[in-house]
Amino acid sequence: MKRLSQSSPLGREEIQDKMKRLRQKEREKEGTYFQYFLIPGTDLRAHMAPVDDVGAWGESLDHLLECKTGQLVFEDFLRTEYSEENLLFWLACEDYRKITSKTKMTVAAKRIYTEFVQVDAPRQINIDCVTREEISENISEPAPNCFDGAQRLIYALMENDCYPRFLKSDMYQALLEQAEQP
Repeated sequence: MKRLSQSSPLGREEIQDKMKRLRQKEREKEGTYFQYFLIPGTDLRAHMAPVDDVGAWGESLDHLLECKTGQLVFEDFLRTEYSEENLLFWLACEDYRKITSKTKMTVAAKRIYTEFVQVDAPRQINIDCVTREEISENISEPAPNCFDGAQRLIYALMENDCYPRFLKSDMYQALLEQAEQP
């Protein structure tokens, strides 16, 4: 991942001009894509997403989370609100569900618990004490569904709180505007 230099930040017009040139190059290829750049002074991301995806992100949180670039953009937005742990936990749970090995499942469950669930975890998620206690009691012998309740709570929190603010954010509105340009 490249970083934008602090000594030479790109202005909004320069970023828009660069994106316009990239979109033009991509249009010449098969399909229409946009290049996702971050605001100056932050990480420069080089991920491509179909222009149609940007509009679909506004239809539902599911559409947003189905797209890798959508996940990255949403994570960057959540980082500005100091709540990226919600998305990171949700994604970790999605990966956890795919594990079939009992040994790997145990290791992954303990990592998720230590990073997100336990009290004073580095990225502690906001869940009720009953849900937290249920996970704590079952972490030594984790089942494939041991994080399902917490994941549903976090999804609901993102859907009802973070996602509507994301749709109104300058970040999303700028991407939507760029995607809609001919």
